Amino acid sequence: MKKRNKIIISVASIFVVLLVIVYFAVGNYFYEYALDANDDKEFMDDNPHLEESIAVNAQVAEEAELADAKFKEQYPLEPMTIVSNDKHKLKLEADLYENEQESSKWAIVVHGYTSKAAKMTRYVRNFHEQGYNVLAPDLRGHGDSEGDYIGMGWHDRLDLLQWIGEVIKKDPNAEIVLFGVSMGGATVMMASGEELPSNVKVIVEDCGYSSVSEVFTYQLDDLFGLPEFPIINAASTVANFRAGYDLYEASAVKQVAKSTTPMLFIHGDADTFVPYEMLDKVYEAANVEKEKLVIAEAGHADSEKVNPELYWNTVWGFVDKYIQ
Repeated sequence: MKKRNKIIISVASIFVVLLVIVYFAVGNYFYEYALDANDDKEFMDDNPHLEESIAVNAQVAEEAELADAKFKEQYPLEPMTIVSNDKHKLKLEADLYENEQESSKWAIVVHGYTSKAAKMTRYVRNFHEQGYNVLAPDLRGHGDSEGDYIGMGWHDRLDLLQWIGEVIKKDPNAEIVLFGVSMGGATVMMASGEELPSNVKVIVEDCGYSSVSEVFTYQLDDLFGLPEFPIINAASTVANFRAGYDLYEASAVKQVAKSTTPMLFIHGDADTFVPYEMLDKVYEAANVEKEKLVIAEAGHADSEKVNPELYWNTVWGFVDKYIQ
């Protein structure tokens, strides 16, 4: 009897060890798949959810691209650098475009997943043309910034606080708008729940996700047909070990609910990469002066391209209430 019990215990122990090994192996695979900054994100290539919206006007798009190119020639950037305040001590870079009008209006423009500041010219240009000084950071693990993992906006929200501090050092009278697209949208929403300086007057987010766990759960089902449990749980455990944050903790909804800063929420109703339905979750969580803009027929991060006139008229109509 004792011998049989020992065998059962041994088998059970081996089974538990195997489960733990599989759990961490699965978690590590999906961590590297989605969050390792050095791993190619092949699922972004030829992704049908990221195809340009059919409603984009070719002539308008070409004119905007020419204007972007002219802007880059006319206004060379000035690089800025900070070192992150956390244990990682990452060297983080940003592109600064000061305005010749000597304005105290400032925009901090934040890029999306696997992108970088250099790809945000369209948004930088539009703010600059309105008299804003513009700072465009490379988030950790992106562009010229250091980092071997993607923060999905969570650690980036604290880096954003540092960039705000740098702007205020340069201009104590700065009136700041935080603006972000996709993961950048999530970043500014996550930052909104922190204790922001009074210099931050307004926030604009474009197609940001409600939380990291929810957007990964959606992508997991879309790409692999797999359930949230135990995959996202395992990936979150590994993310805690390797990157120092919990995927379930990183919630734009919870942060927006704590915000005291006016906020404009933008989303395309044809977005199937960060589902359009996530717009209502973050919008309804906000207990501040707020507005919602839905761009018809716009896919992910295409709202500005599909209807630039409505897009920018709405942005200025909202932002100008708080920054004169």
